[in-house]
Amino acid sequence: MKGTPGVYILIISLEKAQNIAVGKKRDIQFAPGYYFYIGSALGGLEARVTRHLAKEKRHHWHIDYLLDASKIIGFLAIPTTRRIECLVAKSLSEGLEGINCFGSSDCKCRSHLFYYPESDWWAFLSPKLIKFRNDKIIS
Repeated sequence: MKGTPGVYILIISLEKAQNIAVGKKRDIQFAPGYYFYIGSALGGLEARVTRHLAKEKRHHWHIDYLLDASKIIGFLAIPTTRRIECLVAKSLSEGLEGINCFGSSDCKCRSHLFYYPESDWWAFLSPKLIKFRNDKIIS
């Protein structure tokens, strides 16, 4: 995975409801449950995911604030040189509640962070992502 470009999904667990200051301008009320964050790492998946896993880091992205209060329990990587981050976000938006304007300030998506309340998150997530396997988008 080192140096491999792609898109990733962080699977994040938040144990209790929390009001989290995201950046300098807004607070967001997060419900307990699971969150899926879609990001791109065209410069390399390993470096980006390793950065997200680090406990101490400078806050650069919206997700950095949420990660201070939550736990990454897994991640999925989609190796690709194509910019499919928004396609993955669109796929997850069909059935999940997005956190408005989170992680999507550089595109036209409503969100790149999605909420799922139940522990069976894999049953929901896996069919949504099968179309992105092997860098082929299957409709």
